[in-house]
Amino acid sequence: MNAARTYRLGDLQLRIMKVLWERGPQSVADVHEALETEAALAYTTIATMLRKMEARGLVTHESEGRRFFYRAAIEPDVVTRSMANDVLDRLFEGRLADMLDHLLSTREISRDELRELERLIRERKKQP
Repeated sequence: MNAARTYRLGDLQLRIMKVLWERGPQSVADVHEALETEAALAYTTIATMLRKMEARGLVTHESEGRRFFYRAAIEPDVVTRSMANDVLDRLFEGRLADMLDHLLSTREISRDELRELERLIRERKKQP
């Protein structure tokens, strides 16, 4: 797995990955059932997406008889870091302060979240 690789997952791909991260190896039917409450998706859509995700190295599968059980091939933190860095670089030209300013001015943020951000910044300042 290449840590520098950029992962750009679509909404459905990310939802499928979350199912696999939370539940471990799953059949197409299991993934379909897990996502069924969120949107009306065809079984074949999930099967096709899992095959495409496997071709991209996002998931792997093992066979049990005629059933395939898919598992995530990359860890959630790798995807989170990659996607967040991609947004930061593409939308804010790598300027974290600009991204934070945008988020703070366009989203509701609680006093507790602000305190947590201040704590994280204080800790970061202490690092060499």
